[in-house]
Amino acid sequence: MIFVRGHPQDRNIMKDIDKTIDPLPDLFESEEAAGEFWDSHSTMDYQQHLEATDDTINISERVFEVQVAEDVFKKLQEQAASLHQTLPKVVDEILRKELA
Repeated sequence: MIFVRGHPQDRNIMKDIDKTIDPLPDLFESEEAAGEFWDSHSTMDYQQHLEATDDTINISERVFEVQVAEDVFKKLQEQAASLHQTLPKVVDEILRKELA
């Protein structure tokens, strides 16, 4: 398959005609069950179930991606493991301390 950027409906140049789409459950037993379903299914296959909304989502925090050299990344991983903290938390603490 070939994927291109653009409108979601344009992303699949070669349409998979024989594609079987699982039925959308009326209700999920839990948030975990919903997460598992959507981890393995595309909302693009269920467009007929989507409804337009006027809801506004206010994003209170932004996350940025920064490239680092592999050796630096490995050191950060080691430090995070030794402190029993997540890698993003360790990076955040180092940067805040260094930039203060």
